[in-house]
Amino acid sequence: MNAFVAPRDGYDLIGDVHGCGATLAALLEKLGYHLKDGVYRHATRKVIFLGDIIDRGPRIRLAVQLASRMVEAGEALIVMGNHEYNALAYCRRARLRESGDHRDFLRPHTSRHNRIIRETLDQYQHHPDEWDDALSWFMRMPLCLELPSLGEGKSGLRVVHACWDEALVRPFLARFPDGCIDEAFLQDSVDPSSFAYRVLDRLTRGTSLRLPEGVEIHSGDGFTRRSFRAHFWAREPRTYGDVVFQPDNLPGELESRWLSEGELEKLPYYGPEQLPLFLGHYWCEGVPALPATNIACLDYSAVKCGRLVAYRFSGEATLDAANFVWVPVPREPSSRPLPEELPAEELSGRGEMRG
Repeated sequence: MNAFVAPRDGYDLIGDVHGCGATLAALLEKLGYHLKDGVYRHATRKVIFLGDIIDRGPRIRLAVQLASRMVEAGEALIVMGNHEYNALAYCRRARLRESGDHRDFLRPHTSRHNRIIRETLDQYQHHPDEWDDALSWFMRMPLCLELPSLGEGKSGLRVVHACWDEALVRPFLARFPDGCIDEAFLQDSVDPSSFAYRVLDRLTRGTSLRLPEGVEIHSGDGFTRRSFRAHFWAREPRTYGDVVFQPDNLPGELESRWLSEGELEKLPYYGPEQLPLFLGHYWCEGVPALPATNIACLDYSAVKCGRLVAYRFSGEATLDAANFVWVPVPREPSSRPLPEELPAEELSGRGEMRG
């Protein structure tokens, strides 16, 4: 792996790819990256991937290849998403615990979990060594990044897949300065009482609030949910509507429901005076917009025929929506963007021309 050298002009942060490998290549080319020796490179800029490279999409292996080659070549950084963590836990056998809690795998192979990872495992079915390499790469992904300024008068930045919770980030980085977990931490992460569970759950999944008893959300992706995703930048939230951050609407009049003291205690707060923060995870829809002056969410549902979105960061302390760059993903496969520089053989096989 080549040593990472900070770029001269800035970073291009890219949201959840979810297996849209050809679309990723098209976005990189739109951003001015060119394929050289099998790696997309830019003369003065580098990429930061926000995690969730895998699952759901038609070109998962291609997406992993493109992103991992850039990271290994020192042309990109990445943080772990909940889908990379899920894959690690799904494929890792659990150690016998003193408590007697024993399971075959860290993430049980339930019908729900099987469904989430099925497309990834199908695409790697005849490439087991490649899948082992991918899992090893997932273990080398940091959970968060805090990067210094690129020069005088420029701001540093922070990157995490779902939620920057200072109360968890600081003790975690004190223990793991490079932000990367080890095997023991991964094993501990399935114990809800552990520090490892709290860190991985909050940083890769964010904060969710339970819906009232008997209330469910039937999502567009076919899952039934009994909680909703909440954001963490409202200064004095009062109602569910002040913090809900997901494409699915809350049922009935729940947006006006008051937050309880217990629910408020679960919500961290990221204020406008803090460094610019970049997130994925939240399945936003529509034209990319900034939820706060120092926060950008770059997950715009690419695999659901939304947009694969990047933000061109050049050190500005106040973010600007004009710096979003994206490639739309039309529903009709023949209309979807294709990269110009990627060799045709890279696009061949299952799912070609689709993502």
